[in-house]
Amino acid sequence: MEHSANAGLCYNPCMLIPLSILDRSHISHGSDAATAIQWTVARARHAEELGFKRFWVSEHHGVPGVAGGSPAVLLAAIGQRTSRIRLGSGGVMLPNHQPLIVAEQFGTLAALLPGRVDLGLGRSLGFTSAVRRALRVEHYDLDRFVADLEELKSFLDGSAPVLASPGANAEVSPFVLASAGSADVAARAGLPVVFGGPKLLDGEHGSELADRYRAEFKPSPFAAEPMVILNCHALTADTEEDAADLALSEAWAYVNAQTQGAFLPLESPASIKARELTDRQQVRMSQMLAGAITGTADLVATTITDLVKRTGAQEVLLSGSTHDPAALLHSDRLLARAFGL
Repeated sequence: MEHSANAGLCYNPCMLIPLSILDRSHISHGSDAATAIQWTVARARHAEELGFKRFWVSEHHGVPGVAGGSPAVLLAAIGQRTSRIRLGSGGVMLPNHQPLIVAEQFGTLAALLPGRVDLGLGRSLGFTSAVRRALRVEHYDLDRFVADLEELKSFLDGSAPVLASPGANAEVSPFVLASAGSADVAARAGLPVVFGGPKLLDGEHGSELADRYRAEFKPSPFAAEPMVILNCHALTADTEEDAADLALSEAWAYVNAQTQGAFLPLESPASIKARELTDRQQVRMSQMLAGAITGTADLVATTITDLVKRTGAQEVLLSGSTHDPAALLHSDRLLARAFGL
């Protein structure tokens, strides 16, 4: 394929795809958690200016390299500094919360930010046994997730025996962050689903999961029709080499976590390239980088558009990160232009 000299140019199909952002409030090496949170707020304002549809934040606990542990609090701050973009969680982890509390927190956000609140829901446990003990949850299976999800839906639609105030009948849009099992749960619950990760996007597997979700979908008060959002770990820059460098920071943090036992602050690409990696680390780095979509903006947009065609997704949620927040803002700007936002 010939790449346009103008990184903002892209074929028409990609201009029909809404783009959103998932920001995990990564801490950069040499910085701190407060700065990471401030950058997340700044990125949300930038995303609104660029025309992104949604801006979601994550929930991680006890992670040295991630500052985002309180989605509802962070979204309230972002909401006061933006005016149009939809805001949500990617996601709130139900093992860590009582459904009533989640309904009340996001109902409060909906009261403050009417028509702008999404509630992405997941079932991941804390990364370590110490974190799981601190959260008071050591085990959480799919059946428990189904029960908690149904209870949460009842608080949001006002059918529960206990009133969620605010929360009942609030303008909150729930989503399910899907593995293969929870995608089936999303279909039966009548909720939109977010697919992501290399395994889900590999070959035809992602298409099969999306097709099964659509076939099993049961309409609900929250969604009359199935909706698939595709989560892509994507980063772009002015050159393919620079874009590939951006992906090194997060990939190394995951690989290094296997040795350190913790996901540490993101290092600069230069410092990572200067390291002498073991054979095992090099293999793991290659595996991690294979899950990222990098390149110039037109190349990344074309790759994402192909994934959208294969899965039939209605929207794309970008989730890549890097050591330099300014480079991440530039990546957002290039992709917004490439997708015609």
